[in-house]
Amino acid sequence: MIWIKCILSYLCRPKNYQRRYITMLIIDSKDCENIDKALKKYKKKFEKAKVLLQLRERQSFTKPSIKRRAQVLKAVYKQQLATGKFE
Repeated sequence: MIWIKCILSYLCRPKNYQRRYITMLIIDSKDCENIDKALKKYKKKFEKAKVLLQLRERQSFTKPSIKRRAQVLKAVYKQQLATGKFE
């Protein structure tokens, strides 16, 4: 097994953040498997874990009212797409 630590969530946290969370991505590989396949598995797991999205969210604070407003606007847009108003 190859153990690869993903410490981006630890390193790129806000300065006033008290808790330390270190996410660890574990990749199971066979002895005969080469490193390229293991890296490919790691990249897929990294994308599925959405570490980069969390990193971007933590870079700046967004007020809850603005988050809700964005969700409502997104829902309205999707509904208009479904009814055929936008093309």
